[in-house]
Amino acid sequence: MTRRIAVLSVGAVLLLLFGVLGTSVPVPYVAQVPGPTFNTLGEIDGEPIIEVQGRERDDVAGDLTLTTVGVSRGGLSLVQAVRGWFDDEVSVVPEETVYPPDRSEEETRQVNRQAFLTSEQAAESVALGELGYPEKVVVRGVAEESPAEDRLEEGDALESIDGRPVPDSDVLADVLADIPPGSTVTVGYTRLGEPGTTTVTTKAAEGRAGSLLGISVLDQPAAPFDVDIQVADVGGPSAGLMLTLGILDLVGEEDLTGGAVVAGTGTIDLEGNVGPIGGVPLKMLAARDIGAELFLVPADNCAEAVAGPDAGVPMAKVATLDDALAALADLRAGRTPESC
Repeated sequence: MTRRIAVLSVGAVLLLLFGVLGTSVPVPYVAQVPGPTFNTLGEIDGEPIIEVQGRERDDVAGDLTLTTVGVSRGGLSLVQAVRGWFDDEVSVVPEETVYPPDRSEEETRQVNRQAFLTSEQAAESVALGELGYPEKVVVRGVAEESPAEDRLEEGDALESIDGRPVPDSDVLADVLADIPPGSTVTVGYTRLGEPGTTTVTTKAAEGRAGSLLGISVLDQPAAPFDVDIQVADVGGPSAGLMLTLGILDLVGEEDLTGGAVVAGTGTIDLEGNVGPIGGVPLKMLAARDIGAELFLVPADNCAEAVAGPDAGVPMAKVATLDDALAALADLRAGRTPESC
């Protein structure tokens, strides 16, 4: 009898110990869940997500919503990980797949944020190109203490240097290569559709002959208005497609949604190709929660979307921007878009 009591006592202690360890000791996994959604046609804290300067935004109805994935910050406990593995609305993945071991969490956040900003630029370029605006040398940034500071602005389209046309960044580089550092040059530009000129005193280019204006530029379509995207605390490139559609809806000639709530995800490159992303099943659950009537799925994510839990949201398979526009046209016309 005494031995049985001893065995039961030891078993109880071990069970208690495992219970404590299971709820307190972290394991190298994180939980991913449906994250916040952002209607690109709407606002955050009273400020438009897509701001347009130089013209009125189109009066549109409906939603074009980008979806995200939320990630737990610390390692899960063993109990939390096991619970997550049995929950269709949670994805438990190795911590290193989200937070690479060779980078700090802050460095990872910065890398993801830069990827989002790059997707913003691609979305603007693709949308304005789709609308037929010509490609020009566009100012993307003016360095601090740059000779062009307070003279040129982000979004200005450069037209000429001392009367010499600069139709692309290669020609601009060639023109500046012929100009001695310290020269004062006249820069012709277009800002919000209005032509202007300013003077800039150039500085030396490190490691090569010629001058610099102290700006970063990009060859991209230029419109007589400026588009500014404001979505803080979102990282990664997967918002590209929905941002592109949002811009098109707000400054194009067609109401893309017809008043419907549309959600989606996917990267976009400068040729309008839609690329795959992670977390599609979780993003579809987020779309379900906002009452989406259609979810735009990158074609390369279709297998994952079909294999995931049924979110009850119709899907449209898109490999390009043209596919996405065709799917929205089908939705407006009451047709069924091509699904996964």
